[in-house]
Amino acid sequence: ATLLIDLYFVVLPEARPFAVIETEQGVAETRAGNRQSPAGSQARELQVTGTAEVSYPADRASVRLSVGNSKATVNEVTSSVSRRLEYILQAVRQHGVREDDITVRKFLHRDDEVYHMNAEVTVTFSDFDKMEQSCSVLLEKLDRSVSVGRPRFFHSAECLNLIRQSACVSAVENAQQKASRVSQLLGQSLGAPTLVQEEEMREWRTQDEEAASTQAAPLPRIPSVTAFSRVSVYFRMRDGNRKKY
Repeated sequence: ATLLIDLYFVVLPEARPFAVIETEQGVAETRAGNRQSPAGSQARELQVTGTAEVSYPADRASVRLSVGNSKATVNEVTSSVSRRLEYILQAVRQHGVREDDITVRKFLHRDDEVYHMNAEVTVTFSDFDKMEQSCSVLLEKLDRSVSVGRPRFFHSAECLNLIRQSACVSAVENAQQKASRVSQLLGQSLGAPTLVQEEEMREWRTQDEEAASTQAAPLPRIPSVTAFSRVSVYFRMRDGNRKKY
């Protein structure tokens, strides 16, 4: 995982109390002012912005395997293709692939007096080393009678959710660190956050992923997805924090 943190430092006017007011255009602006806490004392708030970028490589890859044959009778072609199909299924199962990650499709048609049958197996791998091992075994044992497609890498829904959450959490951590430094600079004590708001969330594919889907490179690249998060956090500030030298 790659973490990039962008820092935005703010300058506060002296150490006066201020409040954040929403304008008609929806842009938050800072104005000096006092707010009364429930106890009747003045409350000060500090607003900071935190950003973060988090990148994760793809955690899934699907490979298409196909076999086919032509015979004079249906039984002959079915038997021939079924034997190789069973060997393919056995090989991928031995490499830890679950049944839910295997899809099989069969096609049978006749052309004049010849019957043609093709079988296609789509396997989804979460372990890329086992994917390479199983494909190598199939090519070694079945040779040209099996066609092994190029792997298609992608991100599972669970992985995408993890990327978004990690970016948001890292942005909040960035904002908290920034607020702590600002409060120390002003001789204040940083209190609890009063509001955390995610203002922007974006995600995009890396150039490697786009190249992997268009270029016929000998070794396919594992793509990545990057998520960007920008948050605003409001903290209470208290008097009585002395600077340490």
